[in-house]
Amino acid sequence: MSPNEAEAIESELAPPFTVAQPQQLTLPFVFNSPHSGRIYPRAFLEASRLDPMSLRRSEDSYVEELFGFVTDLGAPLLHAHFPRAYLDVNREPYELDPVLFRDGLPHYANTQSVRVVGGLGTIARIVAESDEIYREPLSVGAALERINRLYTPYHETLKRLLLNAQKEFGLAVLIDCHSMPSSPVTDGGDRPDFVLGDRFGTSCSAELTRIAASHLKGLGHKVALNKPYAGGYITEHYGRPHKGRHALQIEINRALYMDEVTFEKSAGFTRLNSNLDTMVRAIAAGTPGLAVPRAAAE
Repeated sequence: MSPNEAEAIESELAPPFTVAQPQQLTLPFVFNSPHSGRIYPRAFLEASRLDPMSLRRSEDSYVEELFGFVTDLGAPLLHAHFPRAYLDVNREPYELDPVLFRDGLPHYANTQSVRVVGGLGTIARIVAESDEIYREPLSVGAALERINRLYTPYHETLKRLLLNAQKEFGLAVLIDCHSMPSSPVTDGGDRPDFVLGDRFGTSCSAELTRIAASHLKGLGHKVALNKPYAGGYITEHYGRPHKGRHALQIEINRALYMDEVTFEKSAGFTRLNSNLDTMVRAIAAGTPGLAVPRAAAE
């Protein structure tokens, strides 16, 4: 990698993310697309043993566009410009893989999480479940620059958006938006159209999950709950339904809207976009009953 990671970030990832704001905040929702970024820094590409198309296999391509309608409904949409292969904000801030670094990690690093062991920590070691990203080990300094300059401000922004929603409406609903390969390497077979993750009922109201699942099934989609994706760090960290903060992760099968080889949008993109619009309207109609007394949320 470049000896000056900060310079690379400032020159190629400015701004590192976007908050698309509604003209007026009318819903207690915050939509988040942490993995749809597709600006790959030049030094990162040079340091990788993989070609750019291979690196994109971990990317939630176009998810921020699929949910772009939410600002018209009165909710903000936060989405990253940096790719997941470069930095994953859906992890703890310091889930770092010692195999990936040439110098010692700080004492506060989490080096033993399931995600780190699988090669998918805050700084990923692999893409597509098996392919190593880097030609040679990284410096810890480069990782800390990414965390300090990208991860930390991203989460500060997400937290602020949720606090604003809860202050305005008495509750906040985070919809964490992702996509998944249609045919994963490890478990074989085809995946459903959607996987809804609520950390097995702990990150949001069961009614919120039920409404989303029921509506998608009514549109003819196959929907699974929590398997194989129950929700990552963002869902787990921000979902506190007993305090009026709900978090639901939505995984969308990429075959519904894109060609997974060429990364081109397919004819299904428009239909899926419309179906997501009606789903959001349905769950928004069910949110008033989720509010908790303000004293309990403080």
